[in-house]
Amino acid sequence: MLVNFEGVDGVGKSTQISLLKEFRNDAVITKEPGGTEFGLMVRDYLLKNASKISNKTEIFLFLADRAEHYEKVLKPNYANLVLNDRSFVSGMAYAMANDSSLDIGLLLDLNKFALNSDLGDKFVFLKADEILLRNRLFSRGTSDEIEMRGIEYLMRVQGFMSIILSDLKFDVLEIDASLEVLEIQEKIRKFI
Repeated sequence: MLVNFEGVDGVGKSTQISLLKEFRNDAVITKEPGGTEFGLMVRDYLLKNASKISNKTEIFLFLADRAEHYEKVLKPNYANLVLNDRSFVSGMAYAMANDSSLDIGLLLDLNKFALNSDLGDKFVFLKADEILLRNRLFSRGTSDEIEMRGIEYLMRVQGFMSIILSDLKFDVLEIDASLEVLEIQEKIRKFI
């Protein structure tokens, strides 16, 4: 089973995945981008240079990573519980936040191609308000190029995530990221 964890930076995806791994030590943990050697290169490049490339180039880099991630990580672990920190939903949402005129159908088709139409079984969507995001991102001390686009940008991304997950009728657990960490974890365990 593939469980995709969605939400913008700072909502607690990694924390929840780590806690779930303690509960389900048989789970495979991965992330997009960065779940493969190629993905690490893409991630590193984008976190340092996102402002230097076109939106279209950024989309295709994420799609290339997604295809590689599918072939090297997701597909070989199909029989296992896979906990994926981000998925195509993030890719689509960030792309749409950069250019709201993008065709959601085209983006979905490109992602289906990259993922061999295997979009995932369940989605955990952690949502935050502006205050929570500001506090969590500020407490980190450093920001990457994407976080430096600002809280308003991240809220726009989150809005597109919500639209995508709703429009595509996935099995989604939407959780308020301001809840206590263990309360969130309990909800996730029941959902999975």
